[in-house]
Amino acid sequence: MIKLNREMLRDKVYACWIGKNIGGTLGGPYEGKRQVNNVEGFSTKAGEPLPNDDLDLQIVWLRAMRHLGPQGLNERSLGEYWMEYVSPYWNEYGICKANMTHGLSAPMSGHYKNEWKHSNGAWIRTEIWACLYPADVNNAVKYAYYDACVDHGLGDGTYAAMFVAALESAAFVVNDIRELIKIGLSKIPSDCRFAKYINTAVECYDSGKTWLEARNTLTDMALADEELGWFQAPTNVGYAVIGLLWGEGDFKKTMLTAVNCGDDTDCTAATVGSIMGIKDGMAGIPSDWKEYIGDKIVTLSINRGAFYNCPATCTQLSEEVIQTRDLTLWASPVVTVVDTETELPEEDKAKFVGSEFAEELGGRSPYHVAYEFPMASVTLEYDRAPDIKPGEQIKIKVHVRRKLEAQKHFVAKLYLPEGWTYEGNPNFACSRRVYRQGWVNEFTVTAGERVDYKNRGVLELSIEGRAEVELIPLIFFGC
Repeated sequence: MIKLNREMLRDKVYACWIGKNIGGTLGGPYEGKRQVNNVEGFSTKAGEPLPNDDLDLQIVWLRAMRHLGPQGLNERSLGEYWMEYVSPYWNEYGICKANMTHGLSAPMSGHYKNEWKHSNGAWIRTEIWACLYPADVNNAVKYAYYDACVDHGLGDGTYAAMFVAALESAAFVVNDIRELIKIGLSKIPSDCRFAKYINTAVECYDSGKTWLEARNTLTDMALADEELGWFQAPTNVGYAVIGLLWGEGDFKKTMLTAVNCGDDTDCTAATVGSIMGIKDGMAGIPSDWKEYIGDKIVTLSINRGAFYNCPATCTQLSEEVIQTRDLTLWASPVVTVVDTETELPEEDKAKFVGSEFAEELGGRSPYHVAYEFPMASVTLEYDRAPDIKPGEQIKIKVHVRRKLEAQKHFVAKLYLPEGWTYEGNPNFACSRRVYRQGWVNEFTVTAGERVDYKNRGVLELSIEGRAEVELIPLIFFGC
């Protein structure tokens, strides 16, 4: 088991939020400018940090964890917190909320007709998962995925969030930037586009290029890709990595390098600031920058009518995170907090690197939904987007995994709009014994002559001898 010193952990959590606030304010005035900058310091008023959705959204996620606990927090419950507490409707935020309004759950809410699924909205808000799961990399990545897929589906924006969350969680006990990058890359599909950008940044560093040459290499890659261009995750996380590598461990140099790469500068600087804060604690943050920024948090994206008592300072936010962390670490006993020295056994450190979750995601359709019930986990995968015309077909795969030890007889029934039909395994509506490895079945839905704008079906799943009945919604959009 990994042992984390209590005071060290408190210091690093606080430094994470201070670094985040410094970076967001340092880079905020240059956000979205498609140029190389020449920033040398703050251009804002001392003691007045800028509002930043990077930090705001994480306050909402902290509230969700405090309300629901680790077992109740997933992509669907986070979607409900989006609808309740998050006010903006710009870019991927607005698309995911519109999709949820029309009945789609995550990750379909983040993937369906979302031209911003490769953008920056998710990797900028990963610190909360790292601070709730310090040195528990796999859990930090899992919750970062739950979060990111709501508004990015299985796009590069989600892989970026998984990469950054892994790096930040590991940074509580790993100090070497190259090792942290390796850990982050191990948590995403090795052949995804996002990984290519990060590897390119590292190759530029190893080949002796300047930070500017590396920046231009990534920028040219993005501009040559019709699906990317500016304001996208592969490039901007690449800029953050450039800051971390060419910054050579110096807080100011790291932050300024990231900002001077341009584009989404408040996000790159804020994330770099939090990583440096986690890695080095408050001792690594220059005192003049700490004094300049102060302790105040200014919110931008929170619906204050519904959430009026959110943390007002980095100190208050850190204390709430630390209180909640006791809950998350108890539920996943990989790490323990002690009053003695921090200990990181080599066998536990080796587990930071691993691709199991990435491989599982890589094998799924982006048009899938997952449900957790007391008796089973159920995943539904559509073979394509849920758009359908009269007479058209969509194939759906159902994967059921039982949770408890005894064998169960699951009975599945499918209810569709009038005139719609399905074809599939003749045992689909019959009792089936589901073993530990799970039960996979496929069926094909054929639309009837009448197709409305929104068409709902229901998959009913019951267990012989148990009172509970699980209802899983199906949704199809008329073209």
